[in-house]
Amino acid sequence: MLDWLTNHKIPLGVWLRDLVNGLTSHAQGFFDTISLVLGALIDGLTAGLSLIPPLVFIALVAAGTWLLHRSIGLALFAVFSLLLIVNLGYWTETIQTLSLVFCATLVCVLIGVPLGVVAAHRPWVYTALRPFLDLMQTIPTFVYLIPTLVLFGLGAVPGLISTVIFALPAPIRLTYLGISAVPSALHEAGSAFGATKRQLLYKVELPHALPTIMAGVTQCIMLSLSMVVIAALVGADGLGKPVVRALNTVNIGMGFEAGLAIVILAILLDRICKAPEPRRAKGR
Repeated sequence: MLDWLTNHKIPLGVWLRDLVNGLTSHAQGFFDTISLVLGALIDGLTAGLSLIPPLVFIALVAAGTWLLHRSIGLALFAVFSLLLIVNLGYWTETIQTLSLVFCATLVCVLIGVPLGVVAAHRPWVYTALRPFLDLMQTIPTFVYLIPTLVLFGLGAVPGLISTVIFALPAPIRLTYLGISAVPSALHEAGSAFGATKRQLLYKVELPHALPTIMAGVTQCIMLSLSMVVIAALVGADGLGKPVVRALNTVNIGMGFEAGLAIVILAILLDRICKAPEPRRAKGR
């Protein structure tokens, strides 16, 4: 029985290889256009952020942190954390990583939030999406890194695409959860006042689900940062490159410093995104 199963192997690998080869042969112009647009977006954001002197950038981050959270401790943490990154000599790589994370998060939000809203209103859509979301979250990243590398070539774009694939389920799932959790009493109250479906969405459902949606955005940012090293393997710039270089040369010091910079950036972005929620709770 086992011999029969192994001798009649389903050629999944061959089918997927032929699919990628077919896309490369007949739709390479489409993928080149996507690569050009996304590459210009990442390069433009990186160039714009690089024009800001490091100390000015740090001051702007500290001021924005204070305005958002009214926390001296968090503002000081942001200042000293970013100054440490400058001291370690990884400021340029940090800016490149920030650009990749911002672009990946933007793409995930633009795709994930509308899909989550549609899935919440039409349960069959979420039922159809669920296997794909499970696959995107569990399949090893190196598996879909191969076709993205073939289709988009070396550089930041395949790293961005792979990051989006890995991080996209978070905003979809949490937007679906937030919209689905809106109490029926709110829907009934809005309908009683003559609200249309569009008005119910923008004035009832989205405001009520906003904390959950923001949690999905925060998770998306963290997942994008976790892909920094993977993206560096296909040519993406950022803090992943010194980590990969340190791994290839067994340079413990470089690997620790670059890894510490990634951790600092992750903690800082996490605190900035999550801190406003408790402040709203206090206001109540």
